[in-house]
Amino acid sequence: MPELPDLEVFSANLNETFAGKKLSTVQVPNDKKLNVTAEELREVLTGQVLKSVSRSGKELHFNFEKDVLALHLMLRGQLHFFEEIHAIKYPVIELYFEGDVGLVMSDPQKIATPTLNPGEAEAPDALDKKVTVAFLADLLRGKKSAIKGILLDQHKIRGIGNAYADEILWKARISPYAIAGKIPEKKVKDLHDAINGVLINAVEEIRKVHPGSITGEFRDFFKIHTQQQEKSPTGGKILIKKSGARKTYYTEEQELFK
Repeated sequence: MPELPDLEVFSANLNETFAGKKLSTVQVPNDKKLNVTAEELREVLTGQVLKSVSRSGKELHFNFEKDVLALHLMLRGQLHFFEEIHAIKYPVIELYFEGDVGLVMSDPQKIATPTLNPGEAEAPDALDKKVTVAFLADLLRGKKSAIKGILLDQHKIRGIGNAYADEILWKARISPYAIAGKIPEKKVKDLHDAINGVLINAVEEIRKVHPGSITGEFRDFFKIHTQQQEKSPTGGKILIKKSGARKTYYTEEQELFK
C-alpha cells in the first residue's frame, strides 16, 4: 500500500500534469465503492477545470472548480497515465482531460475508492501543523493501548501506515509495544520530531530517486522495516513480530514503557 510520502510525491506529479486542464468526461467501470452514481459523478465533474491535486491523509484530492474527487488506492490500487485510449486491466475510474491525456485508477481487488466531495476529516494529517507535541501528549494521555496502534488509527492521526510507524518509532527509540499513556513527556517530543523527520525525509528520498512516480511503494531507504538487513544502522538486531497479516519491525534499542 502506498503511504503518506509516496502519495505526497504522486500528488505533486499529478498536479504538474493535470492542474489547469478541463475534465472532458469521467467513466467508472467499477462503481461499487463510489458514494454517488457514476452518472451523477459525470454530470457534476464534466467540464470543470482541475485547480490542483493534493494529498489528505491516505487520499489524493482532485480539487476542481466547485467539487472535490478523492481517490483512495487502498491496498493494491495503482494510478496510470494514458493518452486517448488505454488497455489497463481492472480499471475503477477513468478521468479524461482535454488534450487526450487521462488518468486511470486500477485495482485487481476492486476496493480502491473514489469519493465525490468527501466530508472534512476530524483527525489531523500527520504533517499538519496541528500535530504538535502538545497534541500528541493529549492524544496519548491515559491510553492503555500500544503506541503503534495509536499511530495507525486514522481516526486519531491520518496518513501513517504500518511501515512508517515502525520507522518513526525506531527513530524515536520507543518500542512499538510501549503503553501510549506511559510514554514520558521527553519521549513524546522525540516522537513528534520523528514523525516529521521520517516522513519529510522519505518524501525527499522518493523525489530524488523516483521523481516522476504516480504509483508504487518506495522503501529502499528504510532503516528498520526491511528484510534487506539484519541490523539497524546503529547495530541493533532487527526483530520481526507478526500479528495477523501485519508485521512489526523493531529493535531492543527502543525503550518499552509499561
